[in-house]
Amino acid sequence: MDDTEDVSLDFGNEEELAFRKAKVRHPLATFFHLFFRVSAIVTYVCCDWFSRSFVGCFVTVLLLLSFDFWSVKNVTGRLMVGLRWWNQIDEDGKSHWIFEARKVSPNGMAATEAEARIFWLGLIICPMIWTVFFFSTLFSLKLKWLALVIAGIFLQAANLYGYILCKMGGESDISKVTAMFLSQTVFQMASLQRQQWLKPEVLYSDKLPGENSTTCKPLAFQ
Repeated sequence: MDDTEDVSLDFGNEEELAFRKAKVRHPLATFFHLFFRVSAIVTYVCCDWFSRSFVGCFVTVLLLLSFDFWSVKNVTGRLMVGLRWWNQIDEDGKSHWIFEARKVSPNGMAATEAEARIFWLGLIICPMIWTVFFFSTLFSLKLKWLALVIAGIFLQAANLYGYILCKMGGESDISKVTAMFLSQTVFQMASLQRQQWLKPEVLYSDKLPGENSTTCKPLAFQ
């Protein structure tokens, strides 16, 4: 019985292998992925302590939310997880939503597990916090902040919705998308946990939980 196993040796690719083992490959993108959205939440909570100007606080939080929406949609999603989405108007005036995912080649640089976790946790938790703000503002009758909270929910939920659709290959049924995303994430986490239990070494995954890049359009970066 042959117990030998083929192992590919990448001689001369020490720099690439070291890059693959890095926990965070894009520290600047990772920082700004969380900076604007966390700053918007902190400013909203603490604005009464720093300033009595409602207009100043409103504009500051709205600008932070806008910067976050743009940076997550156009920069951090592309760098951290290889996903991108946008809306395009054709010559007939029809609106088309385009979802792209970067295909991971054997020599390509995939997203690290740490970056993927930071990206998705930041993308999911912050809209939930703004939803809590919505109910607290509504029940406390601070209606002057209601428009700002709704803007926060809309801008951050739009990015979450767009990236989940891109992850699922453009499926438009949100209930189906959510069920598929959660089930595939749980299955992937269970598989990784089993592999870590069987093997003591640290595992690095080249794909996000449930990633199926073949269903999305290949992403060509210039």
